[in-house]
Amino acid sequence: MAQLNTGAPLMERPPSYRWMQLFMGIICMVMIANLQYGWTLFVNPITEKYGWSRATIQVAFTIFVLTETWLVPIEGYLVDRFGPRPVVLVGGLLCGLGWVMNSFASSLMALYVAAAVSGVGAGAVYGTCVGNALKWFPDRRGLAAGLTAAGFGAGSALTVLPIQAIIKSMGYETAFLYFGLGQGAVVMLLALGLTDPRYVLQAGFPKTAGVVKRAARVIQTKRDYRPMEIIRQPVFWVMYVMFVLVAAGGLMAVAQLAPIAKDFKIGDVPVSILGLTLPALTFALTIDRVLNGLTRPFFGWISDNIGRELTMFLAFAVEGVGIACLYTFGQEPLMFVILSGLVFFAWGEIYSLFPSTNADTFGSKYAAANAGLLYTAKGTASLLVPLSSILTAATGNWHAVFMVAAGMNIAAALLAWFVLRPMRRKLIDASAVDAARGIAPQAATA
Repeated sequence: MAQLNTGAPLMERPPSYRWMQLFMGIICMVMIANLQYGWTLFVNPITEKYGWSRATIQVAFTIFVLTETWLVPIEGYLVDRFGPRPVVLVGGLLCGLGWVMNSFASSLMALYVAAAVSGVGAGAVYGTCVGNALKWFPDRRGLAAGLTAAGFGAGSALTVLPIQAIIKSMGYETAFLYFGLGQGAVVMLLALGLTDPRYVLQAGFPKTAGVVKRAARVIQTKRDYRPMEIIRQPVFWVMYVMFVLVAAGGLMAVAQLAPIAKDFKIGDVPVSILGLTLPALTFALTIDRVLNGLTRPFFGWISDNIGRELTMFLAFAVEGVGIACLYTFGQEPLMFVILSGLVFFAWGEIYSLFPSTNADTFGSKYAAANAGLLYTAKGTASLLVPLSSILTAATGNWHAVFMVAAGMNIAAALLAWFVLRPMRRKLIDASAVDAARGIAPQAATA
């Protein structure tokens, strides 16, 4: 058996092994999806039971997103240092514990603490699975990150109806308890099978003409940047601002979709599409989760072939138009379902485009920690979610919220093409010069 220069054994595995690792990561993401995307189903039942305002309840959602995102750099560091298995194992335990705590929470403080616990767990699982995908698939980063993120985006699609049924028949507390225990247990079991790609010999990276063709369209750095290095690079902060701009509008839709449908008075109105009839909100939630999952590998694959920035420009522009149209035409039940699906389809791709672009720009060695730093932008964006409720209460409608969200997406689209593209190419060209001069090893230890 071969050895690393550190003396650690290298395991010999077939090319298919990395696809199995990717699959296990996807299932882990499916199991934590409800922590974010199922939250909107619990907002109104909690309000009805305790009389708390939507804004105060949504603080729990903000806390979840903050702890899920802002601790990912630390969790990513642990993955880069110790491998994926222990991090996901602990993350699965915390995810289950958080929802169990939600089932017993009888005060806002208890709800907030539970949100923090589940957020830390979800961040550990999310950051590890995405970082691992970036490392296993340097040749298909967009697709691999997209498939992994798809598990998180679409993972809750099949559980919308079961959760709603349990909430109606047994109460939201029971739904929290049952799904928390089940989801946490599955993640912990899968964690035992995750492997660090550094300890696998010939992990199936194919050096084919197709890879060369993709490489010509997706430029990649010639050196590995440490986390403390990338925060000194202006291009990182351009990506960060873009991530915040796009994520804010999508998070508003995720957290507020049920309240929006209620205010539009269409939540329970039946909608029929292709022979299937469901209440508008249920239909929207189901379709949104499917499209929010499909968009991630779709746009990831597109970006592997036409380039990251062009894909960003097209997707973010569609998102801006979709948000504006959702407000303008969404009070009609059928259009609410269709347009909310468009919004989710054009939003979810940020979770494949930004991690792959980040790894292309700053290298694979510290991909988990570096992707975690960029992922904190989602936490920053979440700070705007409670503000959307406050702004709506102050103005009496959702107009201002939707128009601001649409404008932010258009701004991000323009930044992708006119600012990020030239800045990133300049940095990567400089990394090639450094590599030719033999400077890269010094940079990696800076």
